[in-house]
Amino acid sequence: MNHDAYSDAYIWSVLTTYKTFAMVGASANVVRPSYFAMKYLLGKGYRIIPVNPGQAGREILGMMCYSSLADIPEPVEVVDIFRNSEAALQISKDAIALEDKLGLKVIWMQLGVRNDEAAALAEEAGFKVVMNRCPKIEFGRLSGEIAWAGVNARTISARKPLMGAKGFQNLTLKPRD
Repeated sequence: MNHDAYSDAYIWSVLTTYKTFAMVGASANVVRPSYFAMKYLLGKGYRIIPVNPGQAGREILGMMCYSSLADIPEPVEVVDIFRNSEAALQISKDAIALEDKLGLKVIWMQLGVRNDEAAALAEEAGFKVVMNRCPKIEFGRLSGEIAWAGVNARTISARKPLMGAKGFQNLTLKPRD
């Protein structure tokens, strides 16, 4: 697969099919991008399981944090890598080894994280792979939420779009016709 560009349909299918993420590199620090992404995705109905050896046994945003993927006691569909590109290879190898135990299907590497060797190994093992993308940003972009400020819409406006018939915005990833 070409990892330089992903179709909206590919990203959309990952975000609508899989709802449980293990966020490797999750942080309890409110100014870290992983904290913000975790909070956002939890608010959108995803189950996020934080993985960080320094926070193991503690909760981040009400979710128990684990030291490693191997310590997670429940099924997980997506491994979201919030670590550097070099670390992505070992994390991907760990995910491949735990595929049957956890039910893993997707390796997602965050913005700025790209490891072609990890992607090739994961795809060879049957995983879907996304690199150099953020699920929070992609959800916002595909749901239309990010367009509130004119981003991705070629229009900048300080006004929100007109409300729907029920009087509120309902920006979700709906099934496409």
